[in-house]
Amino acid sequence: MGMNLLGYQATLNNRIDLSGVGVHSGVPVSISLLPADPNTGVVFQRTDVGQPDGFDIPAMVRSVGATDLCTVLGDPAGINVATVEHLMAALRALDVDNVIVEIDGPEVPVMDGSSEVFVDAIDQVGLTRQAVRRRYIRVKKPIRVDMGASWGEFVPHEGIRYEVEIDFDVDVIGRQKFASDITADIFRKELSRARTFGFMKDVERLWAAGYALGSSLDNSVVIGDDNKIINPEGLRFVDEFVRHKTLDAIGDLALAGAPILGCFKSYRGGHKLNALALRTLLSDASAFEVVESPAKREHAVHAELVAVHAPMFAAETL
Repeated sequence: MGMNLLGYQATLNNRIDLSGVGVHSGVPVSISLLPADPNTGVVFQRTDVGQPDGFDIPAMVRSVGATDLCTVLGDPAGINVATVEHLMAALRALDVDNVIVEIDGPEVPVMDGSSEVFVDAIDQVGLTRQAVRRRYIRVKKPIRVDMGASWGEFVPHEGIRYEVEIDFDVDVIGRQKFASDITADIFRKELSRARTFGFMKDVERLWAAGYALGSSLDNSVVIGDDNKIINPEGLRFVDEFVRHKTLDAIGDLALAGAPILGCFKSYRGGHKLNALALRTLLSDASAFEVVESPAKREHAVHAELVAVHAPMFAAETL
């Protein structure tokens, strides 16, 4: 993905400041993305909780506290950061390995409901290559999870690939599939602009329960009671729905803490299924290995991957 599939870790050239509204809280929130040292990973830092250094929440699957309406990191009943998936997708797809995300509220701003604003901001500041090799999680054997009629599966694949299928009993969505190897460029062009979506009847119910308070036609594709799209501008892609589900999956699986070399397939998936599939993969030491590219082969025509001895990786990740 990004600048170099087999290469070095990267961070931002400069800080990025963004602000917007939380889709569930409806509260204005500001975030700053700061360059970080090698092996930092992505760390969210709540700056509004009255602790001198803020409160750190690593963007790792072990931090996932809830997956009902979005992916929540931290304690759902305490200090947490919600709706991280669209930002995480942009960071992972563009190969930003190390970044501190300072945030002054409990939810990443929804922006326009896609990853486009984050992608544009990262592209504007650019990346700095760091002198430490990037590690990858390589899928060694198929791992599958089932949740009712939904399922998710990792299978070995040379590269990074997603095959996501959705199936809604609504004509305007229906059955859609997106399947592609993922590079930074494909993410920019094919996925980053796909917006979150919902049904008006669900949004009204969520409003009544105190959720989705920031949800609007500015940041969501909304399907009305007549099963037609309410947004006057219509869709950005004919299959925008499955493209957004793929974007979500990339963001949710970024919580592995390293890019996953393999193919992730899902049918009727969502945040809960994505988190379950990732936990299942990482809890089976025979299903994956941690690899990096060897220094001596940097200019070889066929770059090889070498397994690194990382027995702690799964334990740390989970």
